[in-house]
Amino acid sequence: MSARVLNIGVVGLGRAFTLMLPTFAGDARVKLVAATDPIAAACRQFEKDFGTPAHDSVEALCADPRVDAVYIASPHQFHAAHVATAAAHGKHVLVEKPMALTLADCTAMIEATRRASVHLIVGHSHSFNTPVQRTRALIDSGDYGAVKMIHALNFTDFLFRPRRPEELDTSAGGGVIHSQATHQIDIVRLLGGGLVTSVRAHTGAWDASRPTEGAYSALLGFKGGAFASATYSGYGHFDSDTLLGDIGEMGQNKNPADHGAARRRLAQAHSADDESAMKAARNYGGNQYVPAVAAPGTLAHQHFGHLIVSCEKADLLPGPTGIAIYTGGQKIFEPLAPPAVPRQEVIDELYAAAIEGRPPRHSGEWARATTAVCLALLDSARTGHECRPAHQTAYGTVSRTGYANGS
Repeated sequence: MSARVLNIGVVGLGRAFTLMLPTFAGDARVKLVAATDPIAAACRQFEKDFGTPAHDSVEALCADPRVDAVYIASPHQFHAAHVATAAAHGKHVLVEKPMALTLADCTAMIEATRRASVHLIVGHSHSFNTPVQRTRALIDSGDYGAVKMIHALNFTDFLFRPRRPEELDTSAGGGVIHSQATHQIDIVRLLGGGLVTSVRAHTGAWDASRPTEGAYSALLGFKGGAFASATYSGYGHFDSDTLLGDIGEMGQNKNPADHGAARRRLAQAHSADDESAMKAARNYGGNQYVPAVAAPGTLAHQHFGHLIVSCEKADLLPGPTGIAIYTGGQKIFEPLAPPAVPRQEVIDELYAAAIEGRPPRHSGEWARATTAVCLALLDSARTGHECRPAHQTAYGTVSRTGYANGS
């Protein structure tokens, strides 16, 4: 008997969707059966690619009886309302990070899915990545002792990619904290055990033309005594992918000669409208849209920058091709086979929850804890004080909904 296929409806056909599209297209366990987006060109592209009509509203999509689960990739500020709509129609939900912009919205999303007895999974975040998960398994083996310190560093051109005005407004979810710290903090929490007890941070907003946080550095303390430093810059100067063999975030090989390309492209936009149009043109259905196509096995694993996990007996360095393990006497490299489908780990978790009823790791409770740390990062930078984030959830514990936050 063939395995059941999970039918997915998509809310939002923007950048996040284009990054997940190779996953949906490459994994036989799922099928895209419906979509909705306010941009007509994106809907037409979906109808052309998948041979099914797009819906004219989120409500209509969620009411579609063909849809088993809804992938919500709308702008951050709409996540809470769209999750509530999906849950009210009895649909399982995969919602993009960041989960929401406030803890109240996160809690409302958890409660809406709890009332409806459906699963809520938050992602993609890079803590799904196989190298991160394998590093967590090495920690759990006990062979290297307890985690004591984590170093996470990522330098990108994030802030100089084409943006809509709200993406440069922190209050609307813009800047690097909501969109990028969510990845890094989720990784650090997973590797550090989940329970962040303190946050001390600084942020940088150094370009008047991009009036939001473009960089941060944070020191996190964990219950049990471990600590982590997390640093990120999106200003498009140094590219930390050079520390990972010029393998990009999506697992692709990068040409060092392309350095500075994002800033050069952005210089062609002379107004906010120009920049928004530039982004729309490159998005799904736009006149410059190019589908992501890569032959199976040609991509490395996705990553979010340079990581070092210092345990009592070894330093563990997860990377896009494997895990480097440095003990007191030797260096070991544990290679990882290239992924057959990028981000397949997301479908593993979604399918297990929706079809097999298994609790998801990246539950609403887990993601709310990550959001709490990101908000504490902003608060600490603003006040100059240490902050203690609420709603922390330990890796490997079971949430109040009965959904596990670990293996």
